[in-house]
Amino acid sequence: MRIHYLQHVPFEGLASIEQWLTKKDHILSATKFYHGDSLPSVDDLDWVIVMGGPMNIYEDDKYPWLTLEKHFIASAMKKNKIVIGICLGSQLIADVLGSKVYKDQEKEIGWYPIQMTIEAQNSAVFASLPPSFTVFHWHGDTFDLPPGAVRIASSEVCANQAFIYGDRVLGLQFHLESTKDSVRQIIENCASELVTGKYIQKPEEILARDDDFSNINTAMSKILDYFATFLK
Repeated sequence: MRIHYLQHVPFEGLASIEQWLTKKDHILSATKFYHGDSLPSVDDLDWVIVMGGPMNIYEDDKYPWLTLEKHFIASAMKKNKIVIGICLGSQLIADVLGSKVYKDQEKEIGWYPIQMTIEAQNSAVFASLPPSFTVFHWHGDTFDLPPGAVRIASSEVCANQAFIYGDRVLGLQFHLESTKDSVRQIIENCASELVTGKYIQKPEEILARDDDFSNINTAMSKILDYFATFLK
């Protein structure tokens, strides 16, 4: 299986997804926009994973590669590839699908619960996950549910936490891939965002959640295992 990921900043990589990949016989490649990497041909890929980042999807003037990235994501979806977007990645997918992306009423940074929708509980990919569980968040933007997409999860402050479009496109506003080390890197690079807020936790509280890290990584692996069955 040929898996390509799009990385926007050095401190938001694959995290536990890379651990999943090392156990499988997959070909992994990457476009690291902060290095000026070019994009491959979509025809040469089976999966596209779009990672997070501190920029906004509407900052094309500041980050010109965003325009190219959106076209690439659109092409991957048109050619029926598996496309998984995480945080910024989910917002990019939502934008490509014609949805509005904008600042949420509150930033969510830390460990907060999400509620799975009835549609999620009845789906093959999410049925194994609990109806409500705690996940890691680091986002200030949100999006309207894209036309034709199915809402998968919501939280107290954010109605659209996850969606699935068709059967091969998934957007996750939250992070299931995060490890303690990957979160530590985000904290080190984005400390200015850790201000006082209703849904913003302190670094020591964020990092002291070993069981939650384990739980989200297990959930991420289950989701990846499901999508891997499409290409068997």
